[in-house]
Amino acid sequence: MPEKRDVEINSRQDTLKLITPEIRPWPVSPPPSPEEVKKVYGKRKAEEFGQWLEDNMRLEYSFRKAESLQGFKVLDIGLWRLGHKFAASLLGQAGAEVIAIEPPTGDPLRQLTPFGREEYMLADKETGEKCGLGFINEMRNQHSITLDVETEEGQELFKKLAVHADVVLDGMLPGYMDERGVGYRQLSQINPRLVYCSVALRGTWGPMKDRVSKFGQWELDPFAQATNSYAHNTGFPQDQLPRGKGGDPTRAGSWVADYIAGEQAAVNILAALYWRDEFSGEGQLIEVSSAEALMDILDFDISWYGFNASIKARTGGWDPNLNQYEWNPCRDGYMMIGGQSDRLWYRIGMCIERDFPQFGRLIHEDPFLKEVGARNALHALIKTYSVTTRWLREINRVEAEEKLMDYEIAAGPILFIDETC
Repeated sequence: MPEKRDVEINSRQDTLKLITPEIRPWPVSPPPSPEEVKKVYGKRKAEEFGQWLEDNMRLEYSFRKAESLQGFKVLDIGLWRLGHKFAASLLGQAGAEVIAIEPPTGDPLRQLTPFGREEYMLADKETGEKCGLGFINEMRNQHSITLDVETEEGQELFKKLAVHADVVLDGMLPGYMDERGVGYRQLSQINPRLVYCSVALRGTWGPMKDRVSKFGQWELDPFAQATNSYAHNTGFPQDQLPRGKGGDPTRAGSWVADYIAGEQAAVNILAALYWRDEFSGEGQLIEVSSAEALMDILDFDISWYGFNASIKARTGGWDPNLNQYEWNPCRDGYMMIGGQSDRLWYRIGMCIERDFPQFGRLIHEDPFLKEVGARNALHALIKTYSVTTRWLREINRVEAEEKLMDYEIAAGPILFIDETC
């Protein structure tokens, strides 16, 4: 008879086997074969162009391409946040040599794992040290070293590295590097060609830069989303969901503010390198903030407010400018359909009417829906999407896409991550 403790241990090990995910090979799913792709371009009557793409742009050919930033050296320093790391990885993907600077204890982002689940971390084969998937993803194409810039020795070592660098990415708190004598003011004296880019949350200057706690590095992407109305604009309107549920501002599904800031940082760094190497011979200071970068993709929210001082309401997944420009539920998920012109609008109706004749009577024969502007009214959106969903609920995504594509309609399914992979 086994001891109770032995039974508990065996049970726990069996449970761990069940919850420990299998690490799958890359790519998770192989890319489509040339034969499969050829059929798609044949259906679209673009065989010649499709063959050219196959000969030049297949996944396995990407490693033959020249690396445009080969020879450029980048130093990246920061904790927790992803903006500077994303910029660094973009530069690394273009061929730059990127060295990430971590404190002696390592970047805390290494320990970040969904819901604290250690089984979702990867372990080093030699040391057994575990690391979160998010950190690994953002560190692609980078080397990593430890260096303590809190100490005089670390500061001197950082300066020696910066002498040979083309770019420094600063993801620390505003003024942190300058206070330690390794900010742009000091480094530009020893390396005038240095391009120094600060990627901050709310900027490195101005009235909001210091509105962080003493643990300010923990104040991540959602604070940027909250600062500039992006979060306010995302989510469902308060009267669209029953019994008071929903209607609240919603954060984006990913750390979109940091990623957009990282993209802007990389673009501005490339512009500064071009200016340095082609014209001035000198580097410069660049300042990017997540909150401000996100304002560039607020659509026309600012213009709307500037027009008549009103605040655009949340509209959920619906586009307030276009009728039939939304994803609606079908039998196995959601289907995106785009009807941003009269031509597409009527083609959508013609397609749906084959299976659901009531669509034409309820939608196309409605005089209020004849004009593009009129059909964007809220009650018109409700009517159109209700009737469209009545058709979609009987078919799956593949069937819906095939039917809509037969009418040359902009349409596509919402993919799950496994389908994307």
